Amino acid sequence: MQRVYAVRGAIALTEDTREEVVKGTQTLLKELMARNRVSPDDIVSVLFTATDDVHSEFPAAAARLMGLSGVPLLCARELDVTSSLTMPLCVRVMMHIYADAKPEPVYLGGTERLREPPDPV
Repeated sequence: MQRVYAVRGAIALTEDTREEVVKGTQTLLKELMARNRVSPDDIVSVLFTATDDVHSEFPAAAARLMGLSGVPLLCARELDVTSSLTMPLCVRVMMHIYADAKPEPVYLGGTERLREPPDPV
């Protein structure tokens, strides 16, 4: 039985250019969709965050360019918390999808370390 799941992912960009934001965001979205067998019709909404050093393009614009024009998209800034595990030039995504099974997150370009458990307080 299908239900709504949220699946996360992230990618580290090599530089802050429009081309790199588009390429990186589309690479991340395509891998999320392929790995979880998601079509655009399965997507409920997508929330993007980017670190403070990403200025050249909206990740949502990259999603629109790849045909996700009927999906609600939102961009926001990633919080710059000094005690957290941070990574420069990082785009993160939380995609809400209809699926039959729990989806698999996708972390690319070294962002796998963002999944490490935080140090105890």
